[in-house]
Parts: sequence; structure tokens; C-alpha cells
Amino acid sequence: MLASESENRSFFTFRTYAEIKKQQPDNRIKAASKGDLPRKTGSFKQMNITIKDLLDAGVHFGHQLRRYNPRSKKFVFDNRHGISIIDLEKTYANLEKASAFLETTAASGKQVLFVGTKRQAQEVLREAAISCQMPFCVNRWLGGTLTNFATVKGSIDKYKKYLAWEADGTMDKLPNKEAAAIRRDMQRMSRNFEGLLEMEKTPAAMFVVDTRNEEIAVAEAIRLGIPVIGLVDTNSDPTILTHPIPGNDDSIKSIRIVVETLMDAIQAGVARREAAPSQVRNSVLSRGETVKEEQLPVTARSIQVPGAANADIPETYSSDNEK
Repeated sequence: MLASESENRSFFTFRTYAEIKKQQPDNRIKAASKGDLPRKTGSFKQMNITIKDLLDAGVHFGHQLRRYNPRSKKFVFDNRHGISIIDLEKTYANLEKASAFLETTAASGKQVLFVGTKRQAQEVLREAAISCQMPFCVNRWLGGTLTNFATVKGSIDKYKKYLAWEADGTMDKLPNKEAAAIRRDMQRMSRNFEGLLEMEKTPAAMFVVDTRNEEIAVAEAIRLGIPVIGLVDTNSDPTILTHPIPGNDDSIKSIRIVVETLMDAIQAGVARREAAPSQVRNSVLSRGETVKEEQLPVTARSIQVPGAANADIPETYSSDNEK
């Protein structure tokens, strides 16, 4: 970002945005500033942020008008001092839809790929992906990572093999020249496949920071029909995304508040999936229904011993009784 553009963006404050909004009165801004914005009810986890939080993080700062993309017009609230102001009501609504979609995806046991190679987004995405155990790419996007995943998967398996050699001492048994060449390859592979080691197949969804910078990754996902959620600024095209989230994609604070909100949704989906089996069993028992014998573990079954009909056999039998 240019220095002059950064200075222009920092000119705006919450008071400035509120004064602009007064020209078109809307009770939602007043409610959101107090944290009383109505939210959708249902089984999805409610977001723990308000529009005021988005304002404080600077999500409403757009790019200069000379970088303006006309296709982002519906997400632009106003243009002041040569800077586009993003409508945070639409940002909040789209962020809520994206959170619900990612929660459903995670609840079904599918993976979400985090992509963001720009400096401001690298550490934020790495922390979020690791915390919710999802794959990520923050160093460099290799062309064909999705469309040619079979070849990329072979390289990932090769890197895993080298890591195993390093762990069990096989690498030390190789000639020094061969071991040095392998370690050089491992350094390169570590940059390229750092967050892709656990991705066994193409992901069910992708989250991207700055779709303009990650246009190759977005194009591959669209070609394969993978839903794309993206944080898009006013210089990007939001129409190509499944769930565009209009907002400032050049600020660490702005990126962090959006990423952490989506991370909470994914973690809520994973928790729903893990809690589902126990909830089903508890609901069946609460209705007084009997559970089939084959659904119970061996230690909970009554085992019939041939030729010992009159013997005293405990109702709960385990292999420990034989000792």
C-alpha cells in the first residue's frame, strides 16, 4: 500500500463514519454500535462481534478511487477524499452467511483450505488454520495445487518420506552428498507444503484473503466447483466468489477480526460433529428405546457359554474374568 493511501485511510474515524451515515438514517447502525443488532436464530453459533468491532478494526477502509473496481459498487457505501468507504452492514451480513456455511462444512467432516500469501495475512492465517486443524497455504501458491492435485500429492508424500527418514535416523546413514541434496529439497518443500501435509484430497471449501493477489488459486477452485469465501477490497471482483466478504484486506487488524470469526465458526462445526454421536445415544435412551446388542461393546453384552446353562455367569462379562 502506498504511504499517501495509508494516510488517507487513517483520516477516517468512527465519528466520521457515523456523520456520513446520518445522511441516510438507519436504526441498524445505532443498534450495532450498542451491540444490539438482531441476529439469525437457529442451530448455528452466533457471531460474537458487532459492526462497531468491524469499525474499530478498520474493515470499512477501501482503496483509492483510481484502484476502484466497478463490480464492487454494491458493497461501497460512499466515496470521501478519494477513498472508498465499505458498507459494514453488508460486510456483517455476508460474514454471518459465510460463518454459517463454514460451520456446516466443518460439521460434515470436510476440510477448509486457508489461502493468503501476502505478508499481512501469513501469520494470522497460519495461527487460525493450526488452531482448527485445517490445511493452509501462506508462503507460495503452486500452480496446479488443486487442478493437478494428484501430482502435488505425490510430492507431498515424498516430503513425508523424507521427514520420516529424518526422524528415524535413516538420513544419517546416507552418503553426505546425497543427504545434503535431500535436505536442500526438504527446505524448498517445507515452504511449499508447510500446511498441506494433512490434505488427502481437494478441500470442500476455500477461504482467501485478497482474491486479486490469489487469482490463480481462486481460478483453480472455481474450475473444480469448490466454493470460495474471500475477503475482498474495493479493487477486487466480488462477483466470482461464492461468499464475498467486503472489507479492508491490507490491514492486519481487519484481516484478524474476519479470520477469527470464521475460525470460531469452524471450531463450532467441529464441536457439533464430535458431539453428535453422544447426543443421538442420549436421545434414544431418554425415549426409553432399547439399543441393539451389536451396537454395544463386548464388555456390555451377555455372553452365553455352551454347556454351562446352570452356571453363575455374570451379566457383564469381559476378558478380565478369564485371568
